Amino acid sequence: MATQRDYGFWVKVATRASVSVAFTLIVVKLWAWIATDASSMLASATDSMLDGLASLFTFFSVRYALQPADREHRFGHGKAESLAALVQSALITGSAMLLLVHSAQQLWQGSVVQQADIGVYVSLLAIALTLALVILQRAAIRHTDSKAIAADHLHFQSDLLLNSAVIAALLLSAYGWYWADSVFAILIAVYLAYGAIRIGWEAFQGLMDRELPDADKAQIIAVLRATKGIHGWHDLRTRASGPTRFIQCHVELKDELSLKTAHDIADGAEQRLRELFPDTDVIIHMDPLSAVPETSEFPETTPPSAPALADDTHRPQ
Repeated sequence: MATQRDYGFWVKVATRASVSVAFTLIVVKLWAWIATDASSMLASATDSMLDGLASLFTFFSVRYALQPADREHRFGHGKAESLAALVQSALITGSAMLLLVHSAQQLWQGSVVQQADIGVYVSLLAIALTLALVILQRAAIRHTDSKAIAADHLHFQSDLLLNSAVIAALLLSAYGWYWADSVFAILIAVYLAYGAIRIGWEAFQGLMDRELPDADKAQIIAVLRATKGIHGWHDLRTRASGPTRFIQCHVELKDELSLKTAHDIADGAEQRLRELFPDTDVIIHMDPLSAVPETSEFPETTPPSAPALADDTHRPQ
């Protein structure tokens, strides 16, 4: 994950670009829908309007998330990112349902597409602008691992498929396959709803303080194993809030160590973890070996002769 400064740079660039592209496409797609009266073009315009609202909400949410911790928010404001992604999910789901109803009604009425070539040219422009934005967002995600930008990226990535489907629908309608426009719009609505569920689930997990990825936890454990003086650990807990990671655990030290020596061991482990994960809040509690319980806090069902330990617990053999 990038430093706080790099994180701020990438998310600001990505969110500004997202808002600019979204509102540009809203204008041209609404004009194209009026000119063509195509359900698929309305689907594309509706999606762009949602992109604009979601990107605008993300724009302000990310800036709020970047604010440092204060007296009322001692852990920072990072969860605003997950909240932004959750709002995006709700917006996309609502628009998908409205689009589904409209397209089904137009399919029943048998409306005919007018001036399909306008819709094709506008969709090609949308593909070019969206592709450039997706590439920029991918770079931002690689540097920041931002949930809000990842949600925005997923949505705009689906727009590439959406605009390609619009072109196919318009071309088929122009050759007499009038049902294609409405059918493609219905398929787009279903695809948008599926994407919204994915975005919402990820946002929900972020708000519920899901553990860091297994690869990150493996690196944390490697640091604990490599720290001289640490004979075991338990109650390892991790989470992420925006750009900040949080790591907490208990380490097990020999009883006879002085408080100063024990502090130095724990402090050294904390420092190495901060070097490994910049902008991370690390808290390590020290326990004497004699005070460590024999069984895990979360025991599994195993024979008494082979007590099991939780994944975040280690004991010397």
